Amino acid sequence: MAANLLELEKKLEYKFRDRHLLTLALSHRSFSRLNNERLEFLGDAVLDLVVADVLYNEFPNLREGQLSPMRSFVVCKDSLATIANNLELGPYLLLGSGEMKSGGHRRDSILGDTVEALIGAVYLDRGIDFARERIVEWFAPQFDKAQEITERKDSKTMLQEWLQRRGKALPDYQLINTGGEAHSRSFTVSCKIDVVEDLMTATASSLRKAEQLVAGLLLDKLERSHDKS
Repeated sequence: MAANLLELEKKLEYKFRDRHLLTLALSHRSFSRLNNERLEFLGDAVLDLVVADVLYNEFPNLREGQLSPMRSFVVCKDSLATIANNLELGPYLLLGSGEMKSGGHRRDSILGDTVEALIGAVYLDRGIDFARERIVEWFAPQFDKAQEITERKDSKTMLQEWLQRRGKALPDYQLINTGGEAHSRSFTVSCKIDVVEDLMTATASSLRKAEQLVAGLLLDKLERSHDKS
């Protein structure tokens, strides 16, 4: 296991002072009572803070209504799973035998949770500056794509045309939640299409922006699937 951890540290480009934190971050609840759920909770908060800070400083001319959907994209579960696959985390996960047999090391939700747990582990190991450094490095492609998605003029039309060209059913958009005060409302929209198994969601400051964002997320997923084929 020690050799495996050294190998993983090279992929992460980070050497832990307390390697127990790395082992804990890789430990799924099916593997041990001492698992990565608390680290995941902490890492989620650290990730939100760092991503918000990066976007605030990198895009000084964007309004809150533009920054929020960018943050939503960078930290969404699909993005987290992408980061996990980029880092090749699957073989290093510590899973119970049942979870291992069912392919848990390939499951997006488990992979994404592990990324958040690793962020929490780095934060506890060396503090916010080191955690920020790793987040900026690991999530660099997602920051770039977030800007691309928000700059698309009409993702809904692009998604509809993509599906129509292939004879597929049109997207099904549903408003699933609203929140915030009257002056700062938030809208969460889901979208389902036949060619993507997962239900995609996005939150923005207006219903139209949320629909555009979730359509952009689906377009990005379709493009990545096409690149792999």
